[in-house]
Amino acid sequence: MPDQHPVRFGTLGAAQITPNALIKPALEVRDAEIVAVAARNRKRAEEFAATHRIGRVHDTYQQVIDDPEVDVIYNPLPNSHHCQWTIAALRAGKHVLCEKPIASNAAEAQRMAAVARETGRFLGEAFHYRYHPLAARVRELIRGGTLGRLRHLEGNFSVPLPATNIRYDWDLAGGATMDLGCYPLHMLREFSGLTPRVVKASARIGPPNIDVAMEVELELGDGVTGRMTCSMAQDTQIGATFAAHGELGELYVFNPVAPQMGNQLTLKTSSGEQQQSVAGDASYTAQLRAFVARIRGDQSAFPTDGAEAIINMRIIDDVYRAAGLPPRASAK
Repeated sequence: MPDQHPVRFGTLGAAQITPNALIKPALEVRDAEIVAVAARNRKRAEEFAATHRIGRVHDTYQQVIDDPEVDVIYNPLPNSHHCQWTIAALRAGKHVLCEKPIASNAAEAQRMAAVARETGRFLGEAFHYRYHPLAARVRELIRGGTLGRLRHLEGNFSVPLPATNIRYDWDLAGGATMDLGCYPLHMLREFSGLTPRVVKASARIGPPNIDVAMEVELELGDGVTGRMTCSMAQDTQIGATFAAHGELGELYVFNPVAPQMGNQLTLKTSSGEQQQSVAGDASYTAQLRAFVARIRGDQSAFPTDGAEAIINMRIIDDVYRAAGLPPRASAK
């Protein structure tokens, strides 16, 4: 007999991303419901719950995890808290949707994926862009031969962030590559089907060991090169782009990260130049729908799982090493 109730989510913390990433999408995905929340501050959790009509407020994250009426834990906590609380949730028999990047480093990602396998619970990494139809169209153009043999790929994601933002905090596994660069690094693999190898990297450093900006050169095999840039410096311009160059043409993608806020594909070949935008639900809504489908049994619905996340974290670790910085440390 199928479950009679929606897939019930409990959220850890009252993070700024949660309304857009989970609560609003749940209004569009009929088989998802947000039922519980806890935050470091009980009053903040109560206000958050009242604003977003969440039925139960718990005193601690562990109480949300232990709630028998919660099926899935959404973990939008700082990067340094992903591993600890995700593993706690998996061991309590809950599925987990964890924000990107999934962990502080590859070793943590491996531990998380191992616990998911051991417990038989599903661990998903919230690379929401991957679930918008734009990503499928870009993937089709690059992998389908429209550009001919690939030569070079480039991705950029930059958003100015104030120095008070948690991304500047080493203890919270901060850094521009962690928060922003993880997207274009993921896109290099997702759109091409190739796995990048870091050749060299250069960081603009702010607080000790924190990359305020990063430039990376990569090799993807078979003569294909790649470049990733990201910045959270206050003097940077906001923007997200991806480009692919092949023997037969070029593809430029505007706003692959949040396509629902406006996107454009520009394809240049010997036939001329074409432009199009790709419509679809908000990327977060598409992500939630896919995640619920995976929990309901569709094994192929949510490919950004724990095992896949290890690859991205290894590349991020390699970026930091190449830039002369340490990979982000595990929480003490």
